[in-house]
Amino acid sequence: METKKRKLKLRLAILRQMVTLSTGSLGLVAALAWNSLIQEIVNNYIKEYLTVGSGIVSLLIYALVVTVLAVFVTLQLSKLIEKLEENQNSQK
Repeated sequence: METKKRKLKLRLAILRQMVTLSTGSLGLVAALAWNSLIQEIVNNYIKEYLTVGSGIVSLLIYALVVTVLAVFVTLQLSKLIEKLEENQNSQK
C-alpha cells in the first residue's frame, strides 16, 4: 500500500513539473511574439514621426510599452488569483 502512495506522489510530482515547464515555455513563446509585434509597431508607426538617428527614443518607447503591458498583465493575474483564493476560502 505504501509503494502505491509513493508511486502516485511521484506521478503527481512529475505531472506538476511537466505542467510548470510547458507553461513556462509557452509563456516564453508568447512573450517573444509580443516582442516582435511591439517592435514592428514602433518601427512602422512611431519611428517615422521621430527624427533621423533617434534609435534611443524608439527603444525607450518600446521599453515603456513592454513595461506597461507587463504591469497590466501581472495586476490582472494577481486580481484573478485573489478572487479564486477568496472563493476557495469561502467554500471551506
